[in-house]
Amino acid sequence: MSDVTSRYDQAVPAGGTPVPAIPPGTGVTGYAHVALASGESGTALAGLRQRVPLRVLFPLPAAGDPLTAALCSVSGGVVGGDRLSLDLAVGAGAAGLFVAQAAEKVYRSTGADSHIDVRLSVGPGGWMEVLPQETILFDGARLCRRTVADVAPGGTLMAGEILVFGRIARGERMRTGLISDSWRIARDGRLAWYDALRLDGDIARHLDAPAGFGGAHGAATLLMVVDDPRRLLPVLRSCPCPPAVKFGASIVNGMLIGRWLGTDGMTLRRSFATAWSTLRGAAGGWPRSLPRLWHI
Repeated sequence: MSDVTSRYDQAVPAGGTPVPAIPPGTGVTGYAHVALASGESGTALAGLRQRVPLRVLFPLPAAGDPLTAALCSVSGGVVGGDRLSLDLAVGAGAAGLFVAQAAEKVYRSTGADSHIDVRLSVGPGGWMEVLPQETILFDGARLCRRTVADVAPGGTLMAGEILVFGRIARGERMRTGLISDSWRIARDGRLAWYDALRLDGDIARHLDAPAGFGGAHGAATLLMVVDDPRRLLPVLRSCPCPPAVKFGASIVNGMLIGRWLGTDGMTLRRSFATAWSTLRGAAGGWPRSLPRLWHI
């Protein structure tokens, strides 16, 4: 192990959460564990543990925003065999905004799957935003991603994802590969939402199917666990949506859910950003804007 990696491996206990053993593979292994807690002066970092290629930076929050953590990958993208693990926790009464530093590129695989495991935890009265940027899936990419969340009573979670099926701006589209993407969300330890997408082999057939993705080049999902979803549903549905994007919002088992399909990735991104900005303001009283980092 290099000296650089050794330095990044130096651990500050994140609430006593052990780092799971990651089996060896053909790619890199990395993790980032972050714990935020509420104190006399507000929310502060309570624990941090990280290993390249994942890094966590703490830019100055915008005026009125909660403590902000930027989730970064210094490897330039995900390749077959990579195994990455994120463990993010917001304690009771604390508030945190976790934002992806850049779009995640998942490159063509020579056969091995890439694995990304995400665990989210929100304490009583806590607020957690996990603001994604695009996951760009190259033709031949093989991605297995699993997100597991547990939200305590009175806690609020905003999370989501944006999938782009190929380097659309360069005229490339994902035609073959694997997309296995699942969400499992519990409220007070009880399962509230489970959603799984699996496309394997002939990806293009599913993307073009009228009963599938209907020719979309991108898809996005916004999930919100909150105590009063019915108040927020009309707020989400009222967000403007351009003709190039199909959008729908509903409440399932007490969770607010928004879905987007788009033929243009940039238009889809803007529509998603508008909804997120509007919803965070209506639900938590935060500024109706996104961090500057998200727009770079």
